[in-house]
Amino acid sequence: MAESRTRAGRVAERRQQIVDAARTVAEAEGWAAVTSRRLADAIGYTQPVLYSHFPGGKTEIMRTVALAGFAELAAATREALGGKTGARAITAVANVYLDFATAHPSLYEAMFQLPIDARFAQADNEAELRAGFDALAAALGDAGDGTATEVFWSALHGMSLLERAGRMRREHRPNRIAELAARFAARGA
Repeated sequence: MAESRTRAGRVAERRQQIVDAARTVAEAEGWAAVTSRRLADAIGYTQPVLYSHFPGGKTEIMRTVALAGFAELAAATREALGGKTGARAITAVANVYLDFATAHPSLYEAMFQLPIDARFAQADNEAELRAGFDALAAALGDAGDGTATEVFWSALHGMSLLERAGRMRREHRPNRIAELAARFAARGA
């Protein structure tokens, strides 16, 4: 039994090395630079070893990276939310969300733009995705069907993409967030 736990630990450690290497390469050079050969070289194993841990290849690795990102974003969102409510909660969560997207562009891309078969607002999705959605819903006080949370999320997502593309003035982010907070806080009143 100790042998199987040790083996399981090695497998988990190797999987984490692969995920960490993928994230590092993607953040430095983009997802196009993440190849099985590059990852195998980065962790010091052969490509067949990489595929034994991730039979779905790059897509499975990106999905694993994305799920970890959702967990990180959910934790940061919950922390920012603290005990805040109304416009203060919405502002805090919006700032954390946009800062996360800015600080981790390749991770954000894996989470929300790459084809990883993840359904963010579905009740039957992974715990990491559900936690992210629930954290956004908590900021709004959305106890309904989740539509308001989807609109809030889509506004933040659009802002993050437009900012990254240089289509929105960065210095006006506080104004956009204040407008978003005012509209959603008024909705909940």
